[in-house]
Amino acid sequence: MHVGMGVPFQGLTEGATDHDVWQAQLALADQVEPRGFDSIWTTEHHFTDYSMSPNPTQFLTWAAARTQRVQLGSMVIVVPWHNPVRLAEELAVLDTISGGRLIAGFGRGLGPVEFDGFGLEMGESRQRFIEYSASVVQGLTTGHIEYDGELYQQARVAIRPAPTLSFAGRFYASAVSPQSARIMANLGFGLLVIAQKPWDVTIGEIEDYRTIYEEVNHEPPPRPVFINWTSIHEDPETAQEHRNTYGLTYAQSCSTHYDFTNPRLSEVSGYEYYAALRGKIEKYGLGKFNQFLADLQIAGTPEEVAEQTIERVRLLDACAVVNVFAFGGMPAPVVQRSFELYAEKVLPILKATDTFRTLPRGQHPQPSGAGESARVPAGDDGVVPVTQERGVSV
Repeated sequence: MHVGMGVPFQGLTEGATDHDVWQAQLALADQVEPRGFDSIWTTEHHFTDYSMSPNPTQFLTWAAARTQRVQLGSMVIVVPWHNPVRLAEELAVLDTISGGRLIAGFGRGLGPVEFDGFGLEMGESRQRFIEYSASVVQGLTTGHIEYDGELYQQARVAIRPAPTLSFAGRFYASAVSPQSARIMANLGFGLLVIAQKPWDVTIGEIEDYRTIYEEVNHEPPPRPVFINWTSIHEDPETAQEHRNTYGLTYAQSCSTHYDFTNPRLSEVSGYEYYAALRGKIEKYGLGKFNQFLADLQIAGTPEEVAEQTIERVRLLDACAVVNVFAFGGMPAPVVQRSFELYAEKVLPILKATDTFRTLPRGQHPQPSGAGESARVPAGDDGVVPVTQERGVSV
């Protein structure tokens, strides 16, 4: 199976400056290809130490120049925070430089601190995600953007360098609520899955998404990408201790960054799922919720981590697993040892298992019709239909 590593640039390590965090993570990223991993991923976040990765395409372009083989993924670029034309241009450059190694993962954003910092209205994020995402997909599949939507209007402009490799199957997005899953299916996106719900709920929602996707696109959806915060050690008790220490610290930082207990989320259009989540947190307590998030992540000896990963990948029918090794203030030497142990003991097992589970790369030629004129208005429900072959239906 395809095995990748995520680089979140989390600034929670005691005594480490932002510069220290970045240098340590860059050093780790430099080892991904030589050690046999298949991809490098990063996030987008702003203004807090939860994740100091404000420009995923910038880091991934750095990674592209230092590698030959690994694929380059965003988990995720928050589309409503970007001008669609500029974002399409950045992604076109990255894909051109890397020879079609980009996996474009999108999201609509959740952190109030980030929307406030940009002076953006959270309540518009769902519609902006729909319209901006459809525009970026159009730009990367036709070579131009021309759009007339509810919130976004764009006269025809060319994307240069013109994308020459097919993006079929290379668009992904995170989807937490059932409403988001329908949007992703309509856009033709595969799913990025982070464990944050009971597994039976996650599996059920993915099955619902698959059903919707096939109804809309008349073909099976791309297999999802499974993302995990991985704690590994030769001693099983130490592995669990790492999850309980660093995994819990990560979960706490997540709750703080996203401000899950803030009543504001229940008042913002499009974030109804998080209003219900806040009710559960009030009922069971924030401490229990954070522990629940930490416990969902894989931890154990190399043998246990390999077994759990294979089980979850097959449950999800995922095409790839992406591991985050540096999180929750974990010291750099502990991170390095975890990475090395995984590369030595787990990676060979996974790469020899279910070898059909891979991520697509850009191929020649572009889909038929690329470069043709196309105006893509939003439909009555605000969703622009998208297919994997054409990118945008017109």
